[in-house]
Amino acid sequence: MEKFLPDIYQKSIYTIDYSKLLNHGIKCLLFDLDNTIAPPNTRQVSQKTKDLFISLKQKGFKVIIFSNSLKFRVKHYQKQLDVDAYSNARKPFSGKFQKVMKDYGYNITELAIIGDQLLTDIKGGNKIGITTILVNPISKKDHIYAKITRKIENRIMNKMHENNIFSKGKYYD
Repeated sequence: MEKFLPDIYQKSIYTIDYSKLLNHGIKCLLFDLDNTIAPPNTRQVSQKTKDLFISLKQKGFKVIIFSNSLKFRVKHYQKQLDVDAYSNARKPFSGKFQKVMKDYGYNITELAIIGDQLLTDIKGGNKIGITTILVNPISKKDHIYAKITRKIENRIMNKMHENNIFSKGKYYD
């Protein structure tokens, strides 16, 4: 169960205390794309998201889209948000996490991943040892793969709830 437990759990990317992350030495934020930044069935980034990313960069964060989605989809958002991006991240595997650290010279204490899935974002981040932040999905729609993993994820969340480890809707930082 520990491999699925996020360090931080917030309602959305807008409710995270980014100043607290800065104070804890986080320098680089890896954002999942689908259902974290934007619904999977859209191609447009909201102004609210654009403003958040501008603010995060002004605070000194390196902001990176870190997605299992294909390059053509990720590139579209990368341009709109003016950030770096890694597509085909293959989360929860650690290869691309290590590539980010190598490419930018960060260590595990300086990275955080923000995403909506336990099985990819949180498990992957926990596996390598970076700060993990779970947010609720912003849409009920999912890609076919995510629909399958959500069923497994719900079972894991129920098990963690039964063991008083994690409760959906009880946010913490």
